[in-house]
This record gives sequence, structure tokens and C-alpha cells, in this order.
Amino acid sequence: MAKKSKATESVGAATPPTGIPRMLEHYLKEVRPTLGTVLSRSNPHAIPKLTKIVVNMGVGVAVTEKKYLEEAIGAMAQVTGQKPIATLSKIAVSGFKLRENLPIGCKVTLRGRRMYEFFDRLVSLALPRVRDFRGLSSTAFDGHGNYSLGLSEQMVFPEINPDKYTRPQGMNITFVTTARTDDEARDFLRAMGMPLKKETETDQD
Repeated sequence: MAKKSKATESVGAATPPTGIPRMLEHYLKEVRPTLGTVLSRSNPHAIPKLTKIVVNMGVGVAVTEKKYLEEAIGAMAQVTGQKPIATLSKIAVSGFKLRENLPIGCKVTLRGRRMYEFFDRLVSLALPRVRDFRGLSSTAFDGHGNYSLGLSEQMVFPEINPDKYTRPQGMNITFVTTARTDDEARDFLRAMGMPLKKETETDQD
């Protein structure tokens, strides 16, 4: 009877997703060959790729209202599919009642399947829901091929229930790539579907 019970439990247990993520397939079949031709590189390991995505939420109000940090952690887990870790303050600021090593935010580092699935949901679902969205800055690179963007609230992700998470909470998202230059990273992210503005549009804004 015990064996039968275990078998029944295994059938009812959640199974991990199978198959290759849509965005990874897009990279392997379309983006990598195209960039290889543009950059004149035959070695696939020399073609820019995404290595990780880091999502940060700063919750300054958590200094006095811990429940808001709990809400932010819950929202980030919903959005990324991964359990966040709390980020701690590095210094004490008496004027803001801030002590050293006090939890004031949370973050997640995504790799592999979760990274590609988050990227897919971001560019396909979340960014188009941003009010008056006209594209992302094409200059927000760090000089080493990594790109960062900020969202003013988490409600743009369809996974977030507005009845449960009523307080708008912004986030910063950093895309870490293997690109050798910012120009390579810009071409790579555009090919992956990131809606970056053209340089002329950015200058006008």
C-alpha cells in the first residue's frame, strides 16, 4: 500500500516545465547566426549572449513598515518565479532611522530557463503595458556590454494581482551579457526583441 501511495503522490506533484524556452530557441536559431555574420565570427562562443538578469527592488519605507518589504518579496517571486533574497543597508543614517544591516529591499539573480522566460514575459507582455510606452533608452549601458532599465511599478506584469499588491513598487532590471562593447550588446538586445529606441529618437527625448 505504501508504494501505491507514493506513486499516487508523484502523479499529483507539479512537474517541471519541459522543452526549450521560446526566447532561447529564438537566440539559437536566429539571433546567434545573424550576429555571427554581422560580427564576422564563426565561433558560436564568441557571439554575444545573455548570462544573467538581476532584478532589484528598493523598499525604503521598510525601515518603518516591514509589511511593505514582505509585499515586495511576494511580488518579485510572482514576477520572476524564484524566491528573492533580502538586501541589507550598508550604512546607518540616523535622520532616516536607518540602521546598518537593516532589510530595505530584495533581489533575484536569474539564469538559465528562468532568465529566458522572464526576458520573454518582459518584452512580450510587461513593457507593452507601460503607459505611453515609446521604447527604452538605447544608451543605458555601463561600458561593458551590460544594460539596465527601471520600471516605476510592478503592476505591468500580468502575474501581479492588483487586489493583493495595492502599493506601486518600482524595480531595476540589469541584463548582463558577454558582449565586448556596448554597441555589440545594443545589437544583441535589439535582435532579442528589446524595444530600444534609435539613437536619434533618444537624442530628441
